[in-house]
Amino acid sequence: MLNCIIIQGRLKDDVELRYTQSNTAVCSAVLAVQRSRKASNGEYPVDWIDVVFWGKTAEHVQQWFHKGDMAVVRGRLESRDWEDRNGNRRRSWEVQAESIDFAGGSKKDAAQKQAPNADSDFCEPEDDGDVPF
Repeated sequence: MLNCIIIQGRLKDDVELRYTQSNTAVCSAVLAVQRSRKASNGEYPVDWIDVVFWGKTAEHVQQWFHKGDMAVVRGRLESRDWEDRNGNRRRSWEVQAESIDFAGGSKKDAAQKQAPNADSDFCEPEDDGDVPF
């Protein structure tokens, strides 16, 4: 059977590294993944996808990735059954990550790049909306 998922999105928050009783590093994150089609209101809906990182990958994520960073995550999709406080059976889906890579700057970096720089003589050409492809 094949169970492989690749998603690209922005980290919702900074991750918090913790350790299991057997001293294995683990951290959880939520990735905001924008859909490719607009909704009826003209905006792109976002899916909030739970991701779990283990071992050295978890330590790497905690050290280098931060809220708003764009990342590509590769892994497998797994379900987990559990019981809520009222005794109702629930099922959650999450990506068990095998790797993560940077896919561009953070939202903060993008905002800084777009902010006008009073010290610069350089002017961006006006965008006429034509896409060359």
